[in-house]
Amino acid sequence: MDLGIKDKVALVTGSSTGIGKATARELAENGCKVVLTARGRDRLDAAVEDLKNETGSEVLGVAADVSSPDGPGSVVAAAVDAFGSVDILVNNAGRAHAGGVLQTTDHDWQDMTETKVLGLVHFCQAAVPHMRRNGWGRIVNMSSVGGIYPNPKLTISHALSAGINNLTKSLALDVAPDGILVNAIGIGAVITDNWANNMIPKARETHPDWADLPDDELVARLGAAMTPVGHFGNPEDIAALAAFLASDRNRFTTGATIEASGGADRFI
Repeated sequence: MDLGIKDKVALVTGSSTGIGKATARELAENGCKVVLTARGRDRLDAAVEDLKNETGSEVLGVAADVSSPDGPGSVVAAAVDAFGSVDILVNNAGRAHAGGVLQTTDHDWQDMTETKVLGLVHFCQAAVPHMRRNGWGRIVNMSSVGGIYPNPKLTISHALSAGINNLTKSLALDVAPDGILVNAIGIGAVITDNWANNMIPKARETHPDWADLPDDELVARLGAAMTPVGHFGNPEDIAALAAFLASDRNRFTTGATIEASGGADRFI
């Protein structure tokens, strides 16, 4: 399928690893010029080289703290300086935060809000004027299925995901007349390095009869038990959906939060 985005400029936040990197790769493979951003310079530089070598596309890395008030604007400015515009924005920066309402602190809430919500808002504010001038734009916000079906052990992440879903709808209605489509992906259990490093040790504790299984077999059993489709997702599953939503083939879907959870109605 030709997505119709050759030579479009795509900016992906939190893109040095995991879902963000996979999404950046998918967009580059479809002909986009891609801007990666993350806090850590070393991993970011490595991701840029990987994508250049794998796709042959033009790839720029901009190290920045997306939670700082001026971070998103500086990244968008760098993208425009390098490639002339920003056509596609994928807001992926953020992480899960464990803890229920009674265990979380004001600092936890502030830190996560600045990264997951204010960072997203600031990137949209900086990128949308360029999309409006072009009369075309696509924004994809990475959310969580927990924003729809909350898990009390991940209160902050899932409360903010619900907010992201609402922001997505509001922005979509605001910019639809300008040719800009805005959607969110409600992500379920997807196997990334960070997810595996946290989930596998906990699974060995909660399933002592599986404690001696190799990692791959343990993950396969968990996926079969906890996901209707019988397995967990991988970053490429999310990247493929994000690329379609960010493409010219998507001409009618906007304001939606699309669940990508293998049918699970709860976050593992």
